[in-house]
Amino acid sequence: MSSIDLESQDSADPESSEYDEDEDYDDDYYNNVDEDEGMASDKEDDPETFEFQIIDHNEAQEIFDDLVAKICQEIKVSESVSRILLMQHDWNTEKILERHRVDPVGLLVEGRIIPEKAVTTQTTSRSLYCPVCFQRCTKSNTSSASCGHAFCNDCWLLYCVTQLKIGLSSGIECMNCNLLVGEEMALKILKNGAPREKYRQFLFNDEVKNDCGSSALGSSGLGSSGLGSSGLGSSGLGLGNQDKLWSRDGAVVKDLPPTAMTQCHPLIRWCPGNDCGFLVKALEPKAKRVWCSKCNSIFCFKCGEKYHAPTDCYTIKKWLTKCEDDSETANYITANTKDCPNCGSCIEKNGGCNHMQCIKCKHDNEKSGNLTLMFCMGRLGKWQNHADSLKREEETKRKINQKIQEKVNNNIGTWIDWQYLLDATQLLAKCRYTMMYTYPYAYFMEDERKRLFEYQQAQLELEIENLSWKLERDELYCRGEFENQMDIAEKRRLTLLKDFLVV
Repeated sequence: MSSIDLESQDSADPESSEYDEDEDYDDDYYNNVDEDEGMASDKEDDPETFEFQIIDHNEAQEIFDDLVAKICQEIKVSESVSRILLMQHDWNTEKILERHRVDPVGLLVEGRIIPEKAVTTQTTSRSLYCPVCFQRCTKSNTSSASCGHAFCNDCWLLYCVTQLKIGLSSGIECMNCNLLVGEEMALKILKNGAPREKYRQFLFNDEVKNDCGSSALGSSGLGSSGLGSSGLGSSGLGLGNQDKLWSRDGAVVKDLPPTAMTQCHPLIRWCPGNDCGFLVKALEPKAKRVWCSKCNSIFCFKCGEKYHAPTDCYTIKKWLTKCEDDSETANYITANTKDCPNCGSCIEKNGGCNHMQCIKCKHDNEKSGNLTLMFCMGRLGKWQNHADSLKREEETKRKINQKIQEKVNNNIGTWIDWQYLLDATQLLAKCRYTMMYTYPYAYFMEDERKRLFEYQQAQLELEIENLSWKLERDELYCRGEFENQMDIAEKRRLTLLKDFLVV
């Protein structure tokens, strides 16, 4: 694999996203419908096919350690430096090696591992004053990064513990500049106990998590850490922002070079399931469906949210934000307004007695009426309708199971004979799920393909309703009619995904 080095990751065959049914999971309609003989089952024709593997903490750590060892061997640096470089370059070993061939010193400077200018040591004394606590200490009791800014180990310990409290590990910087404190130095300072273990956990999370950058390299400096009353020693300077150096009076002293943001491994992410603790390793960083076999969670690999094909990750986040905003508006309307029983106008009571008169039709309304939610029933309404229908599909499945049980008990066929009804219920829910996420896609779609998308969307919705109609009246239709309708509905769904699925 050229873009991401995964040579050490091929010990196990990747799992497919086509998986067995688990009746305890709410979204199990995605689990076992593709193996029906009446539907398309070729993985090459399925746009949702995605190869991945569920791994544990130790397996993920081995992957990271192998990549770290490779960089150590190739460019002759310590494991601490190797890990920093990998996290700054998306764990892409080829990118690091190419950059090292062009400018090895520049690679380390840009990574904030060594200073731009060489450090000169002027003192030969066996002891020095710590710039933070102003206590004299021996050199053996001080530590410094490659920048040469030395502080006593007690101040370093307090500083690192404070940085851990705000969520930093790989992003911990020197107390007097923006050079990074590597893993080797941090573990030397955090000799034992809970802080050391927390540092290891946070470092692993920085390597894995997919929302990198937000907490990995936050601003540090003593001004933000709360160590010492003067910020950075006697100078009173602090790194209030990552790109500027600020004085105590709030003035910008100088602009700092852009920080090298820490990046997680693009092909490994945590399973977002409650208390799961397992990870997913994929072959490609795509917005495809992942099913965790450990906790039965189904989610999008790229963003970690609920699976949302055909809508892309950015669009679904905008859509959910809009739904939340509209929901707040709807809550206000529900709580503070009533509909005029005569003309239907929405009336807000803003004071006075309970007697109200509609300013539009002058109708008096002395009795309290039902609160009405005036809500746009466009795409937002259809989204909610399909979401509600999905919840009702569980009841439909329960009724179908009950009917089959009665037929079997009365010697009218076997479970295998009536399995197609459960398959139809499963497929109906699966199609509704896809249909629900077509509305965010259509809402934000502005290109010339919108008419084609809306046509395919309408065709899919038609076949979904036809299948739903047949399931509600299953006694009137034979197995062949059901399988034909299931085949049409699934092909409509796959055609839409092939044409518009964004990964």
